[in-house]
Parts: sequence; structure tokens; C-alpha cells
Amino acid sequence: MVNSRRLNYILRLLLVFVGMNIIWYVAHVLVNHPMLPSPLGVYLAMGQLGGRELVLNVGYSLMRVFAGVLLALILGLLVGLLMGRSVLWNKLLDPVVYLTYPVPKIALLPVVMLFFGLGETSKILMIMLILLFQIIISVRDGIKAIPASTYDVLTSIGAGRGQKFWHVTLPGALSVILSTIRVSLGTAISVLFFTEIYGTEHGMGFFIMDAWLRLDYPQMYAGILLFSLVGFLLFLLVDLLDYRFMKWRR
Repeated sequence: MVNSRRLNYILRLLLVFVGMNIIWYVAHVLVNHPMLPSPLGVYLAMGQLGGRELVLNVGYSLMRVFAGVLLALILGLLVGLLMGRSVLWNKLLDPVVYLTYPVPKIALLPVVMLFFGLGETSKILMIMLILLFQIIISVRDGIKAIPASTYDVLTSIGAGRGQKFWHVTLPGALSVILSTIRVSLGTAISVLFFTEIYGTEHGMGFFIMDAWLRLDYPQMYAGILLFSLVGFLLFLLVDLLDYRFMKWRR
């Protein structure tokens, strides 16, 4: 049954991929301009990319995403747990979160770069800021939604705080964390693209803009496809974590 579901999922992905390439090719024929190369031309350009160049650009982008997500998870989980389990801390931090959450994080890019420079720190902080408040709110709400009777059952069988956290609080928080990351990942990758335009010589954002400035449209689209592939693989990683740790939801 599981293998059949996976096969159907793979077939759907292939069908969508073929459909997108057909639409792309039709658009290429209609536009008939070098700014929109054919799918085959772009795939050939991808094949011509040097291995070292590819590894460096993709590796830097992945490092920035993972570092930003990890920071957001650590801070978001700690603050969300505090707000979810403590009425006092929730009252103190709730106004702070709700006043700062609506601020468009991409608008903070110049401010972050002014304070932290154009290096890796500002890029990682921007990704962290995109995810942080969503994780805090999701974790807090997920923990508050856990019925108190669940903890009472564990108390009646002699479970300690650590056991309650491991068997009830953490699964409840992890579920909403994974859902939040899945939703926010696309925004985080978009922000990464903007941050990689400045102060760097490596990263998929830099590669795409460099190809655009050189009017090398096949390589530009190849970079976009590779950037999309990075996002797709990250989505699959989140799905894998969901499958591994959230078996109780199926």
C-alpha cells in the first residue's frame, strides 16, 4: 500500500514536470527570443556547469538555509514552549510577538545589513527572522491545544516532567513546527535569493544575477532551476522528517 502511494506520487511529479516543460517549450516558440531559451538549451547549460562551481554555489545556499532554519527552530521552540506552558510568560511576550510579527521581514534587509554587514551573518539572520515568529506562534498554539487531561494521565502513572515533555509536549510542538517550516520554506528561499545578491561571490542568488548581467540566459535559467531543485529537496527533507517522527498522525 505504501509503495503504491509512493509510485503514484512519483508518477504525478513526472506528469507535472513533463507538462511544465511542454508549456515552457510552447512559450519559447511563441516568444522566439534569446531571453527565453528552450528547455533543452537550459538543460544543456546545466550539464556544462563545472562541478566545483556547482558545489560551491549550492553548498553556500544550503549552508545559509540550514543555519537560518536551525537558529529559528532553537529560539522559536524555546520561546514557544515558554509561552505555551506559562500563563505569565505568555502575557508578557504575547504583545511583543504580535507587534513585531506583522513587520515585513524583507523590508528589514537594509537594516540587518547596516548592523551586521554584507557577510554570512546578515544572510542567516534574515532567514531566521522569516521563520522565527511563525514558529513561536505555531509552537505556542500547538502546546496550548494539548488537553490538560493528557498530562493528568501521565501524572497518575508517575511520569516526571521530562517524560511529559518527551511524550506529549515535544510531539505536539514538532507537528506544528514541521507544518510551519513547510509553509515558510518558500519565503525563506526567496529571501535567501535577495540576500545573496549583495556581498558574496557564491550562492545560487549570486549565480543567477551574474548570468543575467552577462546576458547568459541559458545559465540564468539553469540557476533558477537549480535553485528550485534546492527548494524541492528541502521540502522532501521536511516530508521525510514528518514521515519519520509523526507516524502517529497516519
